[in-house]
Amino acid sequence: MRAGPISFENSNPIHRMADISPALVRELREMTNAGLMDCKNALVESKGDLSAAVDILRKKGQASAAKKAGREAKEGLIAQAVVNGGKAGALVEVNCETDFVARNDSFKAFCNELAAKAAAHPAPDLEADRVAAVARIGENIQVRRHQRLEVTGNGMLAAYIHLGGKIGVLVEVGAGKPETVASEDFKQLVRDITMQITAANPGYVSRENVPAEVIQKEDDIARNSDALKGKPAAAMENILKGKREKFFQGVCLMEQGFVKNPDLTVKAHLASVGKALGDTLEVRRFLRFQVGEGI
Repeated sequence: MRAGPISFENSNPIHRMADISPALVRELREMTNAGLMDCKNALVESKGDLSAAVDILRKKGQASAAKKAGREAKEGLIAQAVVNGGKAGALVEVNCETDFVARNDSFKAFCNELAAKAAAHPAPDLEADRVAAVARIGENIQVRRHQRLEVTGNGMLAAYIHLGGKIGVLVEVGAGKPETVASEDFKQLVRDITMQITAANPGYVSRENVPAEVIQKEDDIARNSDALKGKPAAAMENILKGKREKFFQGVCLMEQGFVKNPDLTVKAHLASVGKALGDTLEVRRFLRFQVGEGI
């Protein structure tokens, strides 16, 4: 869990350095993979604000991988259920206290039961199930989150669970014609896309889905980075455009290299399968849950 902002009453920089706790430095290091002293300096500069410290490190090129902040060290599983012939499905994250319980078959069965209930009902009441599981298993069990998707029109849902229940994906792929959905090539495509999302961890379906404020933040980080400071305005815009393209290729599903053939983007592969089937296909939306992930 993130620590809150730290109050600095002493203006002496040596004392301020000492005010940054080792736990906070370690948390920032885990989020960015930057050096310990770089993390400590960034936290001093940001007055203990983790999110601002991540941006400082990124601007200085010291954050090799800015992971999602707010991750919690909890045990548990992601479970999935797809029902009604692929027309509805759900993901559920269930947390427990120990890895021993998370690996227990009884706990796994309980998680699967919750997922099935969440897939079958738009607003499931899972509290009674949770209370009964606490009494039966003997640990604090929390149903941390669950989300249901339902297909509208022609299309289907598919789900995939990875790393023994630590990551779960649910995706909806649409088609123009009902006969397309029944074809094995379409079903294989949908399964492949679940694996793509699992492995490549996109944040959005396409660049059109990326909020303007997210793009602006990426531009600001690049513009203020040590590598780009002082660049002429005309050159800066071209550089930012190139960095934007690279950003989209990383976070947008349609622009990522397809896992089975990285020479093709997911968008190109989707179009190729659609052409072979005589139809137009689209990835409408997806969910990706990871145990302990901040929400």
